[in-house]
Amino acid sequence: MVLNYLSFVIAGLALFPWLLRKREFDAILVFAPSPITQAIPAIALKWLKKAHLALWIQDLWPESLAATGFVKNRFLLKVVGSLVRSIYSGCDRLLVQSHAFIDPVAHYAARDKIVYYPNSIDTFSPRADVPIPHELSSVLEQNFCVVFAGNLGTAQALDTLLQVAIQLRDEGDIRLVLIGSGSRLDWLKAQKQAHGLDNLILPGRFPAEAMPGIFSRSAALLVSLNDERIFSQTIPSKIQAYLAAGRPIIACLNGEGARIVLEARAGLSSPAEQVSPLVAAIREMHSLDEVERETMGRSGRAYFEQHFDMGNQVRRLIDLLQR
Repeated sequence: MVLNYLSFVIAGLALFPWLLRKREFDAILVFAPSPITQAIPAIALKWLKKAHLALWIQDLWPESLAATGFVKNRFLLKVVGSLVRSIYSGCDRLLVQSHAFIDPVAHYAARDKIVYYPNSIDTFSPRADVPIPHELSSVLEQNFCVVFAGNLGTAQALDTLLQVAIQLRDEGDIRLVLIGSGSRLDWLKAQKQAHGLDNLILPGRFPAEAMPGIFSRSAALLVSLNDERIFSQTIPSKIQAYLAAGRPIIACLNGEGARIVLEARAGLSSPAEQVSPLVAAIREMHSLDEVERETMGRSGRAYFEQHFDMGNQVRRLIDLLQR
């Protein structure tokens, strides 16, 4: 992984100037999930092209390295912090996807560079009619399905979701449907078999075009993250997708993501990595009638249109880059 990160930086520094020779640019935008090192070639291009450089920060470094356990050595984390400071200093504008990112980013950069600019999703693009497998469609339509969609990795509190499935195994029609793939999918499959969890459904990964159909058949949509400070500062991208889907949300996380769900009146929240409160939230959602859940979904969709609408976000980005 480290070699992959370094090879991109080296190749970018060597090849981008040649590939973009004799071309002029007013602005350079770097969409920056991990690793932040991807911005290094853009800084060289900024000076070469005399262009405005905006870095759209999706992940906090070095905090995320410590939170995920990839780097534990304090000296190395300080070295990464110095690298981050240098990268931020080479940018003209720092866009952050969460209000909670402002203070951590300001630790490494001038505060007047920082602008809150949240993620969005395009809800207006034409989507191909992607059929959902009959087996999954039947499960969604015949049960009360709480659906999680996304990466099944180390950050998603999957141990908590497993314990929730165990506690809810005898609760009639409640099903926990975890859609996606990731480093812990095989572990989940083994645990499902070991505990005989018929209420834990692992259908695998589906194309993005299939997700609206899956979401529309879901009783509620689930988002979960580990109990780490870095994750409480992040708005998971699936929050916007869930809000846009107009379905009620159950948020098992802390901080910004939970705040948005509650502020939007789009669903229920429980603390990160706590099994009993999440079980209680699922039972509460199950006890609501369809009208109450539909009201939550409509409130979430209205909040999405007010705060995350793609058209408004595009116009604002153009304005930020032109300024």
